[in-house]
Amino acid sequence: METTGPSLTRYFVPMLLLQMAAPSSEQFTVTGLRGPILAPLRGIVELSCQLSPPQNAEHMEIRWFRDRYTQPVHLYNNGKDLHAETISRYVERTELLKEAIREGKVTLRILNVSVDDDGQYHCFFKDGAFDEEAITEVKVTATSLGIQILVHPPNTKGLLVECNTGGWFPQPQMEWRDSRGEIIPPTSISHSQDTEKLFHMKMTLLLKQSSHRNVTCCLRNPVTGQEERTSIVLSDQLFPWNIIWRLILGIILALLVIFIMVPSVDLHIRLQELQQNGSSVCSRVCTKDCLPNGCTDCLRKMRNPIVVGIIIILLSIGVIASLISYLHHKSRVPASDPHFQLDTMWLEDITVILCVLTVFITMIISFIYFR
Repeated sequence: METTGPSLTRYFVPMLLLQMAAPSSEQFTVTGLRGPILAPLRGIVELSCQLSPPQNAEHMEIRWFRDRYTQPVHLYNNGKDLHAETISRYVERTELLKEAIREGKVTLRILNVSVDDDGQYHCFFKDGAFDEEAITEVKVTATSLGIQILVHPPNTKGLLVECNTGGWFPQPQMEWRDSRGEIIPPTSISHSQDTEKLFHMKMTLLLKQSSHRNVTCCLRNPVTGQEERTSIVLSDQLFPWNIIWRLILGIILALLVIFIMVPSVDLHIRLQELQQNGSSVCSRVCTKDCLPNGCTDCLRKMRNPIVVGIIIILLSIGVIASLISYLHHKSRVPASDPHFQLDTMWLEDITVILCVLTVFITMIISFIYFR
């Protein structure tokens, strides 16, 4: 029992001295702003942080940095701003507001905010061997007021409506809406970024019928929730392709009737006359193989010219309709491609040429058959 007291005292006293000499990790904490801080593009943003409990920070090192400690956005140490150690893109763009530094509060002001300023910022305090930090997130936002809707000339594919806009950050949400506010599925959505990393958006809508007369291009910034929209009213006169192709098919049908049915009816009448007039004119239409057996039997074996003419017309119309349908539904390039209109015009020209060739070949065959 006599040796216990001195031994405890011998260990207790040095430990107490070490605790008094060593800095405590509870000297202070750093509190930053809560939640993401919205920073308008090319504007000003201020980021504050506070020591707790409040204390004088004039003699401390205060460092603001992004993802690397050795690359400060702004550096303050022992009463001086050390601009020479700041990374180049923040030179002359940052300012440390120190009006409340004796209470442990400082504010970093960033001027001429750019897209590259988006992200996390570390507010770092160091006092001797002790340091603490707080992290604040900055969200750079940019919203464009310039939304353009372009209506391309109508073609056999339909009516292509295009919405273009630029100068957004971050990438906006983009959609088409009708007059009732319901979403219309877009044909395509594409985006690109310029040298300032701002988003340029392009959205297309291929309308194949006039059910959507009023369409609206809507864009929404996902960070701020700000929404911009532009509407356009489409006239029925922009949907003429069905009428055009009906007119083309009507003209083709009329030509086929004139150049096929008229000769077939004429041949039918002539054959009826041959049967009535006898064999004196029979040899004009009967082949040599038929003549020994009698012209009357030969005429009976011949097919009705009117039926043949109708078959030729139906086959021609079927071929032409198949060509038009195939080329109408053939998609070689997407609607978002800049060459979509040119490709569609090429398909239209090819369709017309093939239809004309089909009619021309049919007329030649019918002329040879019905002459």
